[in-house]
Amino acid sequence: MPEIEEVLPKYLQIAGHLRDQIVRGDLAPGDEVPSERELATDWKVARPTAAKALQVLRQQRLVESRRGSGTFVLEPHAAPRARERYERAAAMGTMYSPTEKVEFASASILDAPPHVASALGLEVGAQVAQRRRIIRNVISGPTELSISWFPAAFTKDAPRLLDTTEGIRGGTLPYLSDVFGLRSLYARDQVSARLATDEEREVLGLPNPSAVLVYWLVAYDSGDSPIEFDEAVYPPDRWAFRQEFPVTV
Repeated sequence: MPEIEEVLPKYLQIAGHLRDQIVRGDLAPGDEVPSERELATDWKVARPTAAKALQVLRQQRLVESRRGSGTFVLEPHAAPRARERYERAAAMGTMYSPTEKVEFASASILDAPPHVASALGLEVGAQVAQRRRIIRNVISGPTELSISWFPAAFTKDAPRLLDTTEGIRGGTLPYLSDVFGLRSLYARDQVSARLATDEEREVLGLPNPSAVLVYWLVAYDSGDSPIEFDEAVYPPDRWAFRQEFPVTV
């Protein structure tokens, strides 16, 4: 019979929390992370536990310690997934960090490509709303080409899906939740790799040929109906996620 998974050790929970802040951009390159003493106080753990959490981040090359100064964030080369972005939006009202610049390139209604129709449970060629944005890191340049897709019928009651003059505070899912009274949303994601298209190479500043990381997410309502399909494309030097988990031996 399946068993309840054991909780990760405290030092890995602390490291994971800090790592998410770094990946989301809440802690930017050059920022100082909390000291061992501060982590021990905030998390109510012993100093050695806090020290192990910082050591994990050093091993992952997310931070570096400077003698006599503290521990500081390095450039993470990480791609924030939807989970990190939604957590940030819930906590701070925006999905994007101060180190990110977002360009809402276009929004339109068009016929659904086969993979989009499949993700949204629509007939191939059915009309969908497409919302495109380019995300740039102010330090490292273009980091993500992101496209969100919705059933075109949604735009009648949710017209901001087609508005590119400004972002939707908190993201499109909270917006749709408010408009349609949706609750108990859940999402399923997957990561793959392929060669970049001409447009992706141009937007992300990549040579020809180049591989890209592709992140798909489908969000569902409580009735298991898909309401949004997100497709994010990243340069090949950005990993999509990293996590710790217990291993049964």
